[in-house]
Amino acid sequence: MFGSTVLEVAIGLIACFCAVSLIVSSLNEAIASFVQLRGKCLLQGIQRLLNDPDVNHLALSLYNHAQFNPLGNGQATSSKSLDHKPSYVSPSQFAQAMTDVLQTVANTPGDLNAAIQRIPNNQLRQAMTGMYRRASADITQFETELANWFDSAMQRVSARYKRTLQWWTVLFGFLVAMLFNIDTFHLFQVLWLHPTLAENITPENLANAHTALDQLSVTSLPIGWETAPFELRDGVLYWQYSASQLALMTMGWMVTALSTLFGAPFWFDLLQKATNLRGIKGKAS
Repeated sequence: MFGSTVLEVAIGLIACFCAVSLIVSSLNEAIASFVQLRGKCLLQGIQRLLNDPDVNHLALSLYNHAQFNPLGNGQATSSKSLDHKPSYVSPSQFAQAMTDVLQTVANTPGDLNAAIQRIPNNQLRQAMTGMYRRASADITQFETELANWFDSAMQRVSARYKRTLQWWTVLFGFLVAMLFNIDTFHLFQVLWLHPTLAENITPENLANAHTALDQLSVTSLPIGWETAPFELRDGVLYWQYSASQLALMTMGWMVTALSTLFGAPFWFDLLQKATNLRGIKGKAS
């Protein structure tokens, strides 16, 4: 009996975490796309890579190059006037466009070494000179060096992008948990006393739900506000819960928010394993 209760509690919590993670993932994708987060992160990475924080020299010329930014108009005069920021550029695209930009900006067509020596930033010039020497003045090999350099920089950009999304994930997870009052501690307490609430939860039920919000309703878990958090009296809003209740709920919301960092696929896979274990225990009994 004790083992069965623990399993049902775990299944209930996992199902809830799975649904919340899916909601947060959808919010992340929608907002990241709306604000062009990938494109902005790439631009910041190029600014750092080329030591062009104001985007008024090589970085700007690169973004005006058709091979690097094929959807741009090629006429931007600053970062603010860029009508399109690509979200992804392959290392080979960068290398070929960069080789062309270096010679165009320096007005030294056909003389890549002279173009490199005219780079005003000393640190960037040294980096480019080193790559040119390692390439033994071979343009194809130089482009390979550039591609590897760019690829290494993009790994840092990708890590920065993921860190940003992690912060967003916790923030959105907390907001969703607070909005729907998905308090992990309250869930645990109710499920421990009434484990039958989780008996009908299966991966199939969640998978067949049309939206993540439907998944929350499918679980039939004790979530939501039983008592409205605010009450309007004489034109003034009054908080309905005590400070200790609010503190405990806040901690419960935070645990729910942190669970979203694992992602919906992780929780869904764990739910499948837990329900399979439930089936095995049922047959054994």
